[in-house]
Amino acid sequence: MDVRFHGQSCISFEANGKKVIVDPFITGNPLSDLSVEQVEADFIVLTHGHGDHLGDTVAIAKRTGATVIALPETLDYLSTKGVETGHPMNIGGNRQFDFGQVKFVQAFHSNSFTEESGRIIYLGMPCGLIFTIDGKVIYHTGDTGLFSDMKLIAERHPVDLCFIPIGDNFTMGIDDASYAVNTFIKPSVTVPVHYNTFDLIKQDPEEFKSKVDGRVEIIKPGEAITL
Repeated sequence: MDVRFHGQSCISFEANGKKVIVDPFITGNPLSDLSVEQVEADFIVLTHGHGDHLGDTVAIAKRTGATVIALPETLDYLSTKGVETGHPMNIGGNRQFDFGQVKFVQAFHSNSFTEESGRIIYLGMPCGLIFTIDGKVIYHTGDTGLFSDMKLIAERHPVDLCFIPIGDNFTMGIDDASYAVNTFIKPSVTVPVHYNTFDLIKQDPEEFKSKVDGRVEIIKPGEAITL
């Protein structure tokens, strides 16, 4: 299975004949390799509702009929925008879908969406995601700071592939992310995300790679890693 990176925290994959995209931030993302019109999806999975993660969910879901898997508060908000295909989940919840299994786990961050009017909508707790597909485990940490229960998450679900933010300012930076990987998560492969999209999160992924004990793959938007 190929897991493709699309800039910021957006990834996609196809499993068991179903196409999945996570945090589809495309419009306004200077590093994205995608156009909204070309995205085909059966499922959209969201870690949280900030604009650089919720992104183009509404447009994609309306056009493709994709099922949006997200927190109940997020789905309630999306329903006001005309998204009618959703499956609610929450932290600790685990469910089998046509493409594989998804578990929502905690992340330490904030979660809201600011509309053009300036109104701020609370969208529930931010989350990380554990995908278990054909015996392989993908841990997408979502936007988060360092927290010790990453160790518990990885003990419960030994991680084959981890996507972890290194951008600092809004999430973990290089030092905390490398500590999380080396001490808590210990995945077979790590891919850094959520960096260099904007000036506030400029980072050198090679520095991150040099501080991680295990295998790190630095992939550009549009490139994939094979599990």
